[in-house]
Amino acid sequence: MNRIDETFRELQGKRAALMPYLPLGFPNIQTSRELIRAAQDAGADILELGIPFSDPLADGPVIQHATQVALENGMTLKKCLDLAQDARANGVTIPLVLMGYYNPILQYDLKKFARDAFEVGADGVIVPDLPIEEADALQDAARDQDLHVVFLAAPTSSDERLKKIGKTTRGFLYLVSLTGVTGAREGLPEGIAEFVSRTRAVTNKPVCVGFGISTADNVRRVAEIADGVIVGSALVSKIGDASAAVEQARAFIRELRGAIPH
Repeated sequence: MNRIDETFRELQGKRAALMPYLPLGFPNIQTSRELIRAAQDAGADILELGIPFSDPLADGPVIQHATQVALENGMTLKKCLDLAQDARANGVTIPLVLMGYYNPILQYDLKKFARDAFEVGADGVIVPDLPIEEADALQDAARDQDLHVVFLAAPTSSDERLKKIGKTTRGFLYLVSLTGVTGAREGLPEGIAEFVSRTRAVTNKPVCVGFGISTADNVRRVAEIADGVIVGSALVSKIGDASAAVEQARAFIRELRGAIPH
């Protein structure tokens, strides 16, 4: 069974999964390697690993900056796969989900990407700019390797579209909590509970919420209604200076994990 499925099965009826996001290659490649292990040690249940891209259209300024730094550090898709492989070789056992835009994956070759991603120990891939109508080729390649392709749904999605996305996605359904780009917000958007409820009515896949979740209190509130809580920009902001990045990230993830009700 895919590690993502195993994790949600184990947590079902107990608590929501904590799902941090780390941009690979930020603040540098060696620290990025250490951050992956630190995230697991601090209590992450599933880890999203960001593949840097020059035009991250779904991301706000914090992740845009981190992506730019990663590219300047020489990060490539191949090096991202190498970091995932290194993580597995060094005791990381939680599910790893690669998150990146379609262009680098297409350039790499879809079948080769799916095969290589699976072989280095990745469990899924999220492609924010790939709608379900254009995803058949990637899905076919990923299915051959038991690599889950995870799709996103926005608050503007109709019930009919939510049902279609819920049927297509594998592993979990990623709910974008707000319209707009990633980035930490003070509070939670209005209507998030209703959005989760609408989604649960049309799919039996785990429902996870991301975009704008920035504090332990936000995590607690989302964990009460969803199967998973995704935190990206707020964590990336904590990383800051490379010399303190690992400890700061570990402390923040531990704080978020502690906020999830059991």
